Amino acid sequence: MLQLRRMEALLGKTEVELIEFARTLGEAPFRGKQLYKAIYQGRRLCFDDITELSKPLRERLKAVAEITATRIAKVFYSNDGTRRYLLQLGDGKEVEAVYIPEMRRDTICISCQVGCSVGCTFCMTAQLGLVRNMTAGEIVSQVVIVLNEVYGAGVSPPHGVNLVYMGMGESFLNYQEVMKSVRLLADDKGLSISPKRITVSTAGLTPRIADFAREEIRPRLAISLAATTQAERTTLIPINRKFTLDELIAACRDYPLSEREKLTFEYVCLDGINDSDEDAGRLARLLKGMRAKVNLIPHNPAPELPYRASPMERILSFQRILVDAGVPTFIRRPRGQDISAACGQLAARR
Repeated sequence: MLQLRRMEALLGKTEVELIEFARTLGEAPFRGKQLYKAIYQGRRLCFDDITELSKPLRERLKAVAEITATRIAKVFYSNDGTRRYLLQLGDGKEVEAVYIPEMRRDTICISCQVGCSVGCTFCMTAQLGLVRNMTAGEIVSQVVIVLNEVYGAGVSPPHGVNLVYMGMGESFLNYQEVMKSVRLLADDKGLSISPKRITVSTAGLTPRIADFAREEIRPRLAISLAATTQAERTTLIPINRKFTLDELIAACRDYPLSEREKLTFEYVCLDGINDSDEDAGRLARLLKGMRAKVNLIPHNPAPELPYRASPMERILSFQRILVDAGVPTFIRRPRGQDISAACGQLAARR
């Protein structure tokens, strides 16, 4: 039976790896540097657009490699300017990314796994289960493709871009590929996105929090908390059975913060479940003395999920209790709800 040869993906390779790839083709090391600059700094995804390479070399590259196999399957446009991208990976699996325009910055929410195994009961991605991890190249491809679709290849956003690993998947269950993607995104010779503009979110895998703290290139860290007691959090985030709330808070207290850095705690507000004044008081006590801020997220409903969003007056009361206790607390405005692009709604629906 005829077997198709798998093309080598270049997006996801470091500059050193691209230099070695060029050597395997019998090319000088500087060709690898040219590829790296064109792919990451120029955001060029077609060999024909890399005109600093000779045409014979471009034809040779097309025979053995591709820059990325990720393709846009569909774009959904919200009334508020948000865009949800259904992206098809090289093996046909699908993930979603979201572009959120704002006055002072734009944000891209990216995925790190196809599906998710954590099983948060308020999140649509959990309904899929875990299909597989994404490679660093597939993770970075979301950023490059969205930037190119919104602004054009090689064109910089007018006021910078923030990246949040808050799409499909648990970042710390794909740790090595996530951190490689961060290093590629932050490299000054490539996409040059400051680590201060990148946030990695986790449901609370405590051993990885210590690993993350030791990273030389380290983005901001966000913790999906969702509850203030062990029993309640285990119901909402089942992985809490293994990595308990007490262990999580202890790991957060031990986390070394740079100057002006704060830990972010994401707290989805579920009507009648975790939004009482007592919950707010417990949360204030959990975070007492910690350099932290809280984002309150009104639950984004879906027919498959058994929860309702907390009323805004309840969220405001929750916020007042935290602020009065000295905890900076913000209410995240839902974006892209009309296209199922809001927090917790990503599920690569077909």
